[in-house]
Amino acid sequence: MLTKIISGGQTGADRGALDAAIKLGIPHGGWIPKGRKTESGPLPEEYRLTEMKTVSYAARTERNVIDSDGTLILSHGRLRGGSALTLRLAAKHGRPCLHMDLSMTPKFQAALKISQWLSENDIRVLNVAGPRASSDAAIYEDTLQVIESVYFLNLAADKGLNLPSEPAGEEAPQNVQQAVNCLAEKLSLQERTRIANMAETELGTLRVPLGEYITNHFGLWYGNPRLMASCRFLSKNPRLSPDMAVDFILRQLWLKLRDTHKIRVIK
Repeated sequence: MLTKIISGGQTGADRGALDAAIKLGIPHGGWIPKGRKTESGPLPEEYRLTEMKTVSYAARTERNVIDSDGTLILSHGRLRGGSALTLRLAAKHGRPCLHMDLSMTPKFQAALKISQWLSENDIRVLNVAGPRASSDAAIYEDTLQVIESVYFLNLAADKGLNLPSEPAGEEAPQNVQQAVNCLAEKLSLQERTRIANMAETELGTLRVPLGEYITNHFGLWYGNPRLMASCRFLSKNPRLSPDMAVDFILRQLWLKLRDTHKIRVIK
């Protein structure tokens, strides 16, 4: 699992990576030019980046490359300016570097490739770079989503949720409530709280780490007619497919955790 995410604090990809780290509870940091300089003004203090003694973006970029185990560059299209410099500096210092062009690779596939790259290179401290918001308006949101997906992919591997593809045994859950309770028991308190505080539109990020576990371990593809019947009855969809049943179970897990683990602000 990643132990820290760093970046240069610039708008766009840098900020998307930092916000993903904060949202997921991953320590974050990195170096930023003197004055906490970004194109939109000084970086807010909530971001725990360290000021350099120079206002040079290039010096900051090089320091972040050196202080990480590897650098991920996300873009829409070919690299330019500081992003291209990041790639050259990683080569100069012999650091692993992966460039994912999200205009060529869908975000889901990009997350899979990034997760594999992190594992193969044993990257714990990840430096994330890419274009600033003024040159790519979509890169902030795409970076945030990709980093979240990578996190949940790594979480699945770390927690052993990708179990072997075997037929369901007698202990497989027989209804939706049992399936949801089984999933909840597999998750730590931190993970349950994180899922509870997701927006409904973010539930797709759970599809990879938990979806495969549901499909294989709960026997949806190997003959668990009672669980499928329960999903179809509760969803009021008699034509519900196994893939749709996975999404239905994940949504029921989210609804359950929102009742028990959602953080609410008391005014």
